[in-house]
Amino acid sequence: MTSCVRRRRWSLVVALVAATAALLSGVAFGPVGAAAAPKPDTGDEGSTPLLRDVLSETSKGYIDARNAATKSRNRQLQLQLELQRAEEKVQEMAPEIQLVATTSYQNGRIGPMSLLLNSASPDEFMERAVALDLLAARDNARLATLNAALEQASRAKLAIDAEVKEEQKQLTIMARQKSEAEKALKLVGGKATGGFVSATSPVARPAPRNSDGGFSGQGCTADDPTTGRCITPRTRHMLDETQRLGFKRFVNCFRPGGPYEHPKGRACDFSSEPNSFGGDATGGDKLYGNNLAAFFVRNADRLGIMYIIWYRQFWSPATGWKSYSGAGGDPSSDHTNHVHISML
Repeated sequence: MTSCVRRRRWSLVVALVAATAALLSGVAFGPVGAAAAPKPDTGDEGSTPLLRDVLSETSKGYIDARNAATKSRNRQLQLQLELQRAEEKVQEMAPEIQLVATTSYQNGRIGPMSLLLNSASPDEFMERAVALDLLAARDNARLATLNAALEQASRAKLAIDAEVKEEQKQLTIMARQKSEAEKALKLVGGKATGGFVSATSPVARPAPRNSDGGFSGQGCTADDPTTGRCITPRTRHMLDETQRLGFKRFVNCFRPGGPYEHPKGRACDFSSEPNSFGGDATGGDKLYGNNLAAFFVRNADRLGIMYIIWYRQFWSPATGWKSYSGAGGDPSSDHTNHVHISML
């Protein structure tokens, strides 16, 4: 075997080893038939761990408090209706109760006894006794109904007062979470921006919620079609809705390394390019990213989105759009080549 042939075979072996390593490295793939694409970042999402911890906690805390405040507000409306019905019942019974009171005052305590003693016969005595018993039962029923209505009104008023206090408590928590998030964002710019919001963005079908209207924690139990690994059912719903409504460019969700939401199946990176993560988005690619970010903002509450990062800007319900400078100074850290979504 000549040295030239041996060199060619060795080159082929090296190429095969490299291809196998790339296949086993867990690199994400885009749409069917697309080439392998590098991961958009190394797991730190272009910021310090402390910053991202604060942003995650404050965003989740704000959303939880907002859901609790909404629940309390809705409960207040229900209680107001209950109070109104109880008060209407009291007003409706007022003439009847007045009649009972007037009759009782006019007849006095001896009235019924005198009526019975003046009976002409035992039969008449019994008839009058039965009649008096029926009248007493009727009056007692009226009074019982009135007391129930009054008690219902009293309970409703107390419950309304408690719910008002609960709503104020949650609003205070929301204000505190908003303040903490904005303080954290000041470390990386943190100035208010116009951001990406559009009333013409398509409307997604809402993700399932708890009976109280909130979102519970979920495990990484749903298939991740972007990596072959796993994501939460809520993340899968968000991904399916996003693609159903026309945003079908390259996307990568689960990532085993690093902290935060990716290894928990609660985050996805949506590339602005069709088949991979590239450099800074421009032209049509940037417009795609802008539209995608606006879509996520409009549907954040429906889908259970915790926060969004796109093109050096950060959005959460607590802060709105704020400037966000990545630590790496590259398209992945600055999120200028992909829209990052973190889920509740």
